[in-house]
Formats: sequence, C-alpha cells, structure tokens
Amino acid sequence: MTTLITGGSKCGKSSLAERILDGFHGRKFYIAAMQPFGEDAFEAIERHRKMRQGKGFETIEKYTDLHELSFPADSAALLECVGNLCANEMFRDNEVVCPTDAVLRGIRSVSESVSELVIVTNQVGSDGVAYSEETSRYIRYLGEINRCIAGFADNVIECVYGIPLLLKGELSC
Repeated sequence: MTTLITGGSKCGKSSLAERILDGFHGRKFYIAAMQPFGEDAFEAIERHRKMRQGKGFETIEKYTDLHELSFPADSAALLECVGNLCANEMFRDNEVVCPTDAVLRGIRSVSESVSELVIVTNQVGSDGVAYSEETSRYIRYLGEINRCIAGFADNVIECVYGIPLLLKGELSC
C-alpha cells in the first residue's frame, strides 16, 4: 500500500503521515531526506524528531539513492519529503541534473520492499510567482515526480489547514 500526502507548508502533512502508520504493528522506518543546511533546516529536523518521539520509528537519513535501501519483510516506511529528495538529486555533485528517474526509481524500490509506504511531498508551482530558471526547473521536476507517484499510489491525500482531503483511494486514519 502506497499513500502520497501533498499540501502546502505547515499544513499538517507530517502529522497525518505519522497517524496513518500509528496502527502498523511491524517495524516502522522514517526516511529523512532533508540535508541539514542552515539554522532553519536544523530547527525543522528537530521539530520532526520531537513529533516522532515514542512512536516507534527507526530513522534512516538518506538524501539520495533511495534504491540502495533494503527493509525487513512486513515493515512500513514514511518518506519525508519528496521535495527535499528532488533537490538533493537535482543538485548533487555540484552539477544540475534531471532528478526524475533517480527519485522515482528510489521510491518505487522502497514501495516494492515494504508493506506500507507513506510519502510526504510539497505542492509547488501553484502560486503564480515568476522564479529563476533553476527554480522553475525544480518546480517542473517536482511536479512531474508528484504526478508519477500519484499515478501508482493507492491513496492520494491533500492536506489543507490540517484537514485531509482524499483525492484517490481510501483514508485509513
């Protein structure tokens, strides 16, 4: 079972993702894709660690190459978040490359190796603001990745002001 959760910043996506896995009885892994650059990143990482505390997640910090991960049978994973993973793959090795294939390959690999995968992503590109070419390219790539994930996901949920709106599948929390 694969669930994609999307929405704007600070809308409750992470809390919802964790709630979906509350009742899971096997091992639960939290795949953290945010590379800690700058004070804001460290604050966000700490906030998410506190949110997960006592919820049984084993944290894996993996910023690129998700396809390298392996999981025990009957486990679950929460991937936080596709926006960070996209940027990490796009700007790796001081080179700008198309991240779409690498990100999708990694997510499909994780999805096929766990019983349940919950993926958090960001809704970008709908604000109508003109950005630099590099940022516009990132927005296009992330939009393409999100569309592909939504296509193969069993459930797609948009979180709006803490309210989960089911777009595809079933809401299990």
